[in-house]
Amino acid sequence: MTTRLASTRFRLAGVAALAACALTLSACQGGGTPGNTGTTTASVTPSATPTPTPTPIAVYKPADAKGKAQNVPVPVKPALADENSKAGLEAFTKYWFALLNYGFETGDSSAWEKLIQPGCLFCENLKSTIETGYKLDRWQAGGRISAPIIDATVAEGAPTQQVMVQVIQETTDFYKADGSIGRAPEPASNTASVVIASYKDGAWIVSDMHLVQ
Repeated sequence: MTTRLASTRFRLAGVAALAACALTLSACQGGGTPGNTGTTTASVTPSATPTPTPTPIAVYKPADAKGKAQNVPVPVKPALADENSKAGLEAFTKYWFALLNYGFETGDSSAWEKLIQPGCLFCENLKSTIETGYKLDRWQAGGRISAPIIDATVAEGAPTQQVMVQVIQETTDFYKADGSIGRAPEPASNTASVVIASYKDGAWIVSDMHLVQ
């Protein structure tokens, strides 16, 4: 029994010695706040998202003595303009005059011409005026057209319909390719006109136009 106690005391003394040694090594290695392993973590800065460059917006510039009009908005045809009704005919007529104005501003009347029936003499005169104003790289300034009053009379079953229109046009100046004056300005006008239109193949087309005397 004495031998067992002695053996037990020997084992306990060995465990205590090992524990003391472990504490000593821990204190020597740490040298600071417990739990600090001494490993440095590099901070990562998120890359900045590049700011997109805004797309330049084309700015409308009317014609003047220095040059032709630029970035003229193309008239958009409203869906109602193809409807066979009083409201549809009035919407079409407003669109038709918007295309005519676009022709005077740019010299391009191709879209407007598609809405004219052959034989419309008044329309042919307007077309000739536009072509002359832009011949040989000339251009027109001013001459803006608006139709503030449009009133259609629709008779059911009639082959053609009439539209009363107030047409206002600003003074028109004419310039040559070198910027010099081409001819005397055309004075402003405010007239009452009648547009004759017919409905064919699901769309309106102008067959005639004349001034109200």
